[in-house]
Amino acid sequence: MKELKYLNKYLRKYRRLLLWGTVFVIISNLFQIFPAQLVRQAIDLVVEKIGQLQQLADAGATASFYRSLTLLTVLILVMAVLRGFFLYLVRQTLIVMSRHIEFDLKNEIFAHYQQLSLAFYRRNNTGDLMNRISEDVSRVRMYLGPAIMYGLQLITLFVILIPVMFAISTKLTLYALIPLPLLSLSIYWVNNSIERRSERIQRSQSQLSTFVQEAFSGIRVLKAFHREEDSVNGFGRASEHYRQQSLKLTRIQALFFPLITALIGLSTLLVVYAGSAEVIAGNLTIGHIAEFIIYVNLLTWPVTSLGYTSSLVQRAEASQKRINEFLKTVPEVRTEKGLVRSITGKVTFDKVGFVYPDTGIEALKKISFTVEPGQSLAIIGTTGSGKSTIANLVTRMYDVTKGEVRIDDIPIQQYDLTCLRSQIGYVPQDVFLFSDTIYNNIAFGGTHELTREQIEQAARDADVLHNIQRFPQGFDTRIGERGITLSGGQKQRVSIARAIVHEPRILILDDALSAVDTKTEHNILNNLRRIMQGRTTIIISHRVSSAKLANKIIVLVDGRMAEEGTHEELMQKDGFYRELYEKQVSLEKESSPD
Repeated sequence: MKELKYLNKYLRKYRRLLLWGTVFVIISNLFQIFPAQLVRQAIDLVVEKIGQLQQLADAGATASFYRSLTLLTVLILVMAVLRGFFLYLVRQTLIVMSRHIEFDLKNEIFAHYQQLSLAFYRRNNTGDLMNRISEDVSRVRMYLGPAIMYGLQLITLFVILIPVMFAISTKLTLYALIPLPLLSLSIYWVNNSIERRSERIQRSQSQLSTFVQEAFSGIRVLKAFHREEDSVNGFGRASEHYRQQSLKLTRIQALFFPLITALIGLSTLLVVYAGSAEVIAGNLTIGHIAEFIIYVNLLTWPVTSLGYTSSLVQRAEASQKRINEFLKTVPEVRTEKGLVRSITGKVTFDKVGFVYPDTGIEALKKISFTVEPGQSLAIIGTTGSGKSTIANLVTRMYDVTKGEVRIDDIPIQQYDLTCLRSQIGYVPQDVFLFSDTIYNNIAFGGTHELTREQIEQAARDADVLHNIQRFPQGFDTRIGERGITLSGGQKQRVSIARAIVHEPRILILDDALSAVDTKTEHNILNNLRRIMQGRTTIIISHRVSSAKLANKIIVLVDGRMAEEGTHEELMQKDGFYRELYEKQVSLEKESSPD
């Protein structure tokens, strides 16, 4: 229960629901016990009066007998209705409380996820993160709802009922209780076996779903290589494994109700056996035996739920432990002073070195440069040279390992993260678009309410407006998961529009034109000349055509600055930049039509 202590703050928050739920549980249990006593009185009344009535044939006595019996019957029905009403209130308090806490806990986890740095997401896979906020929280809710509810029912019923039973007959009470611990332990064993097998089925189902998803996603490749038969056979094997796991679960589930029925029957037999001896001895009446049989049945479900509840608590404890591990994770990127101010856009790297914390790869080594406000810098280099790492450091996705990054001559760690990033427009190399309309995807980059004209202007500057207007629904076109309905070039241009729509002070283009053709690149570059005016721009690219726009160019090789200067200065050197430029010009000539 140590890990579950974290939830006490929520139980305190919703203590009124918990308190009223406990009160309603007690009242509902009282309305379970009272009818059994009325049944005993009714049976004893029948046993006592039926013989007398047959001998006397007194109409008045017969009418009085039936009135008493009718009154007892009506009281039993009224109490049954009242018990049902208070059970409804129990669920409206305790189960509702668990739903409120589930809502709060999910929001807390998601909000904490948003604060964690990029390194955290590189260390943890998406499925694991989603399980924490869905599967694990659902298991915790089962502890907060059903487990607490059944636990309260068991405790209050035992506290109220056991003294009543002992007051009637100690011997009969002991006989009635003998099988109940065995019942609880048996249900606990069966339920744990069911849970283990259910988890195996879930894993098997997940593997089966993954296999089918990959088969459908890669259907072109399957058909191209004529592997349909192998795919069918693979699905058959995965499906057979799922079937075997399901059959194992069905076998163990088949034990559940027969086990309960057998042990309840054993308790009933022991009560009848011991009670009959007591009736013969004159210590009890037949009504007492009927009353005890009802009590045994009343105790059956709470005792049965003890094993079920124990399993719920164990699962919740394990899930909460995993949740706590994430909630205790401290964001690696934190604000030191929370500085909120408008920036002019000066970017300075002072002997910056960086090692990725999750892989240990040294991406940058003593990188130093300065970009003045309104100026532009192009970063050229091969794959793995550290270009995108610079973008990650400017946006403060990571903190430097050595050296210092400054914005407007102020260390970047002193800025409030929201304030800093709201003034930076970033076009990542791996474009991600949401399953929403094109309009909302572009507007996503805005830090305030945007007009239709601003959205259209951003699309025009990114050279994607004409594409959008050709769609039947224009800006209201839904682009599907990850923008699947758009081409690679269209996705990149929508991403550029999203970055520039809020007119950032610093604009970072991380290989933003890699998926567009030469003509489209030329159009976007012409628009970028106007967009870049008055704002600091960092262009990361492997194409020198993009780099020519910049006031200064640096060339990275294996995380080090190999060359630095303007396009003209670097062309005069017989270095990496000139070699790359000549290769790309040669390729463009070969690919262009005669």
